Amino acid sequence: MPAYPRQELEAMVERWLAANRDSERAGDWVKSLGQMYAEDAEYSWNMGPNREFVARGRRQIEEWALGAHMEGFEKWRYPYDSILIDEQRGEVIGIWRQVAPVKRDDGSDYEVAGLGGSWFRYGGDYQWAWQKDFFDLGNVKALFMELAADGKLEPPVKQKLRRLAWGLKLPGVDPIRPDLKPWQKLKGVLAMLGIVLLGR
Repeated sequence: MPAYPRQELEAMVERWLAANRDSERAGDWVKSLGQMYAEDAEYSWNMGPNREFVARGRRQIEEWALGAHMEGFEKWRYPYDSILIDEQRGEVIGIWRQVAPVKRDDGSDYEVAGLGGSWFRYGGDYQWAWQKDFFDLGNVKALFMELAADGKLEPPVKQKLRRLAWGLKLPGVDPIRPDLKPWQKLKGVLAMLGIVLLGR
């Protein structure tokens, strides 16, 4: 991986953070963030034990990652708490939070617990060549359940959850390896029951 001037990477991060703030204000993730990716960039994140989202190229990033997957999250905030820059490797790690646009009855934020973040690889010309997000999927699901119970989950998010529950695909989401056969899943369930009930 090529080294880049520290000043250039710091400027890239500042542009990225400004574009994020613009996207949050506008409720449009594509307009400000799409241009921050190289034409052949790749963007991915894990969607569970055997599911990975991958967008290849700026067009898929705009249409899938920043478009279809962000439907229902236009008003969410993703404030960055820390940025780590490695100019020798041309890499950046940003630690962020996921904050819903509604509040609990006690005035506190609905916020995904744990850490979230993005690992970026810089490609020059003030564009990312590669990005991988990481977050605690279990905590995301728990927050969605709380929002749903309180009647504050956005309709597009409800539709996505419904699609996933029925085994329908979201764009760019594919198995990491072949899915387990039903008997293999049952074997795993029985093994876990043995551990819980019998301690073995």
